[in-house]
Amino acid sequence: MQKKLLSAAAVVLGLLSGTAQAHFQLVYTPQVQLDEPQTVPVKLVFWHPMENGHVMDMELPEAFYYVFKGEKTDLLKTLKPMTFKGQDNQAQGFETEVKIRRNGDYVFVLQPAPYFEKSENAYIQQITKSYLNKGDLPDAWHEPLGLATEIVPFNKPTNILAGSTFTGQVLSDGKPAAGVEIEIEYMAAPPDIKANRASSNRSTETKGGTLVAVSDANGMFTFGIPKEGFWGFAALGSGSKTEYQGKELSQDAVIWIRADKME
Repeated sequence: MQKKLLSAAAVVLGLLSGTAQAHFQLVYTPQVQLDEPQTVPVKLVFWHPMENGHVMDMELPEAFYYVFKGEKTDLLKTLKPMTFKGQDNQAQGFETEVKIRRNGDYVFVLQPAPYFEKSENAYIQQITKSYLNKGDLPDAWHEPLGLATEIVPFNKPTNILAGSTFTGQVLSDGKPAAGVEIEIEYMAAPPDIKANRASSNRSTETKGGTLVAVSDANGMFTFGIPKEGFWGFAALGSGSKTEYQGKELSQDAVIWIRADKME
């Protein structure tokens, strides 16, 4: 398992050669903690969020839904195409609105259509989770969802403090995935919800290139969160599916968390 996953991760690292940061699939809501019932905007963007760089075109996802108290609500038919503008270019993403009424954890799950990277003649599919909580009533944020691959949080993802740590477990077909490279990115310029563009020209670079962790024998990893904002983690090639339409596929698990300053 470890050798296979490292091999798949190498495919994606090859795709990223020559760029400072990485492809990251976003499932973005401007807030992750709600006190009152709201209609929440949701944006789906395939982007380079840390360097505020190139945006990639998305096709209609294979699946998009949220899980609340064990029940799945399909959102795929609610999606509308939109154009998202980054610093360098613009590309197609999707948007919708979700009515949040009851207290508890809402886990958004996106299974995008595989993205073809022409320069490497290979596909990328980033199965992505993000979280929203209403009423400070946590319930199921720590439970796996049975996805082909996923990162299960061991800290409440809507309530991380800057300066603390985040721990996750990489699963592949429900089993711990050892030796997987996990890329880590900060969202330098969160989307402007109304304008469908990066909210500023801010970008972030790290000395030595992309931030990377490696899962241990139990699929676990921990990262210290240095500043407030949205942080993404992508387990490269952690899924068991390695081929799509006769070409190589890196099936990745992505999770987004939000860190805040302690007041």
